Amino acid sequence: MYIGRVSGTVVATIKNELFEGRKLLVVDKLDLGGQPTSKYDIAVDMVQAGEGDLVLVLDEGNSARQVVDREPDGAIRAVIVGIVDEVEVEGLAFDVEGLRFLPRRRTASSLG
Repeated sequence: MYIGRVSGTVVATIKNELFEGRKLLVVDKLDLGGQPTSKYDIAVDMVQAGEGDLVLVLDEGNSARQVVDREPDGAIRAVIVGIVDEVEVEGLAFDVEGLRFLPRRRTASSLG
């Protein structure tokens, strides 16, 4: 599973019946700093994601097939299972728009 950024769509007029009625999106895999890597997936969209969205991608075939209810058979390897609103790692907040980690702001509730 990884966090990625939707960079495009795939349109195919002739395709396996499994993909009928399903949107296919190109998702660029991001590193831990929020920067694109050279890797990408073509993923089945299960959450109405769109170009530019930061998404959570399940990229293990068996689990992906279970999400679309096609286990044990099916030609699906990657599925978009969430649109990311916020990421927090060890006191750093991920700036979803700027694709970078920022020092987490202290609030009255976090001061204890």
